Order: sequence, then structure tokens, then C-alpha cells
Amino acid sequence: MDIQIASLCDHAADYNGKLVLTGTFDTLGARSLPVVHPMCALALRLCFTQEDSGRHKLSVNIINEDGEPLDPKNMPIEPEFDVQLPNDAPFLTRNLIMNLQGLRFTEAGIYSIDIGYDGELVMRLPLRIVHVEQKS
Repeated sequence: MDIQIASLCDHAADYNGKLVLTGTFDTLGARSLPVVHPMCALALRLCFTQEDSGRHKLSVNIINEDGEPLDPKNMPIEPEFDVQLPNDAPFLTRNLIMNLQGLRFTEAGIYSIDIGYDGELVMRLPLRIVHVEQKS
């Protein structure tokens, strides 16, 4: 499996196999902490080849700088899926969109969105939370 696209964004959609992204970001500004980000999406475009045929497990975990899950009760998210390509297909792409609601960040700093495949970390997306002072 190859991850062709991995992005955190305001909104993502699959439109007839085309991945549509709106508002990609890697930094959130917060006037006060903790802060809850109401809604965003993790958008992935995955490419599989014949060697990938079979059952697999994806893993998505948002962690803080200490490696602790952002939400230990709900993370990691670990969907399992089967990959099966037609015999004459050299590759197959699929879009995966995970809508994430109510992400709560207790402090400013660097967080990571870790993406794993069959128990191996394959990508780490950085996410920075910045405390923005209000001007009086």
C-alpha cells in the first residue's frame, strides 16, 4: 500500500473516485486552552497493488508530544478491510475520509496524526496547536 495523499482538512468528499479537499491545515490557533476543534476530516488516498491482496488493518491515532493518545477511549481508530484487485489491474486506488468531531486539545504544542498499516507506522502528519493572545 502506498499513501498518495494524507491531509487534515476542513472538509473532504469522494466524488466518483475523485478526492476533493477543502481547507487543508497543519496549525490551529486557540484563544484559550483547552480548545475543542468542532469538526475536521482526515483524508487519505491509498494505492494498492496485487501484492496487497488480502485482509489489512489501518490505524489512526492522534498523539501529543509525549506520545499519549489525544482521546484514549476512542483512539486508535483501527478499521479492517479486504483488498482484492481484478486480475488485469496493476493497481487500485481508494479514498478514505474520516470525519473527526470534537477533538479536544488540552495544551499548545505539536501533536501528530499517526497512520499505521498492519502494525507498522507508515506516516506521521504534524499538527501544531498555537495559543493566540487576545489583544485588549
